[in-house]
Amino acid sequence: MKERLKIGISACFLHPDPARTVFAKKTLQYIEQSMAHWVMSTGALPVMIPSPAGDSAQGEVHFDDYAQWLDGLVLHGGADVWPGSYGETPLQERWSGDRLRDEYEIALVRAFVAAGKPVFGVCRGLQLINVAFGGTLYQDIGTQRPESLVHRDADVYDHNFHQLEIVPDSRLQALLAGARSCKINSIHHQGIKDLADGFVVEARCPDDGMIEAIRHAGPTYVAAVQWHPEFHRPELGTLDDTPLLNDFLAAAQTFRAETERTR
Repeated sequence: MKERLKIGISACFLHPDPARTVFAKKTLQYIEQSMAHWVMSTGALPVMIPSPAGDSAQGEVHFDDYAQWLDGLVLHGGADVWPGSYGETPLQERWSGDRLRDEYEIALVRAFVAAGKPVFGVCRGLQLINVAFGGTLYQDIGTQRPESLVHRDADVYDHNFHQLEIVPDSRLQALLAGARSCKINSIHHQGIKDLADGFVVEARCPDDGMIEAIRHAGPTYVAAVQWHPEFHRPELGTLDDTPLLNDFLAAAQTFRAETERTR
């Protein structure tokens, strides 16, 4: 029986908060259920990656250990990216983001890329990947691009939708059987401002040009989308993201097979 792929999912952080009724003085790390289930949907095993850093750190586990053991990395949504991670100061205190999570996820991305393992980003994951490779972000689309579409509506959350314009002849278009547009959810108030070197844009929002999907042109598989594929459902009329997941997992399987062949 073929061994299942093991896909690491980066953790979200809940930092100490005296207002919290459980573990108020402790740092919690977690993944959102829908993301784990999306990774499971075609048979892979999702594995949350706890950070080896922090004030309670013990032992000799490093980011490289995860990159060697796991077959691929998924970065999912959550807190804003700290503007300092791309050389800016917060325009408002509420957009200060999570510096500690940035440092953790950037270290993960670098470890997996160095190991040749595929990386896939979702929402914040797209933004973090762009920053990790030297790009910048809009701290708040509504403030810095006021003419833009409303990309986050807290009241309807994952039922806030818009159309996606797919770049012709892109890898994404090939994966989606030549589709030119589709319906996606939109749950973000930050987005890519300056695209990192070495990346290409694979999709945009047709209403305002905001970047919605990117891919690295180098040999290691690094791709990301601004929407949340794990929240899409057929009854919503949204994009079927299964080809994107399958492509990512195929890259992981190929790398594993090549590694086993050369042992």
